[in-house]
Amino acid sequence: MIEINGLVKQYGLQPVLRGVNLHIKAGEFVTLVGSNGAGKSTLLRIVATLLKPTSGTVKIGGWHLGRNSHRVRRHIGLVSHQTLLYSDLTAAENLHFFARLYQLDDAEERVENALREVGLFARQRDPVGTFSRGMKQRLTIARATLHEPDVLLLDEPYTGLDQDAAALLDNLLRRESANGRTILMITHDLVHGLNICHRAAILSRGKIMREVDSSSIDAHQFLEIYTDLTRSKKKNSKKAQVNGR
Repeated sequence: MIEINGLVKQYGLQPVLRGVNLHIKAGEFVTLVGSNGAGKSTLLRIVATLLKPTSGTVKIGGWHLGRNSHRVRRHIGLVSHQTLLYSDLTAAENLHFFARLYQLDDAEERVENALREVGLFARQRDPVGTFSRGMKQRLTIARATLHEPDVLLLDEPYTGLDQDAAALLDNLLRRESANGRTILMITHDLVHGLNICHRAAILSRGKIMREVDSSSIDAHQFLEIYTDLTRSKKKNSKKAQVNGR
């Protein structure tokens, strides 16, 4: 469903992604982890058609993003650091607005179901500006899944969620995955990210350095692998600084 080949992204002379290769099958849930500045959000923004790569290719469902971004967007649901919600509109009004953008015929039913799934049905007539950070995040997830996208992209979706809301999101993502949705999620919580996905990938030094099947490795082993890779990155960075003096 998602094919990333030789993906490079540079900002001026500064390389962020150095030839990323990642293939995700339809219905697969992949968690992407990496240290701060590893390029995780940049990678997700490219897949979401919000950013153009310097070189390399990305295909979603066989469609090449460079030539068919407009066709692919309606098949993608995105949860990023920006909620894309309107504070002066109610929760229901926000979702109805996006339902019109996606030209959904059964908008009323979809909006009601989406609000119930994220636990906000009782607050549907309240302005989003009165919501807590966690409530806005839940509504953002409802917005991203409203049109039942084939691909769901999530950048730190658990940010601001309390324990109950996080459990609700767990159930929602498991249900979306069971329904055949392809999911790519970024998270700083390595253990939780491993436990909820089918496969975890570690982004380091601008490349995917390791991929592991979540059913074949425990959290302790995964943390050791991640630590070794990130330590190697820091050593190489210090070495480059010394050589550059």
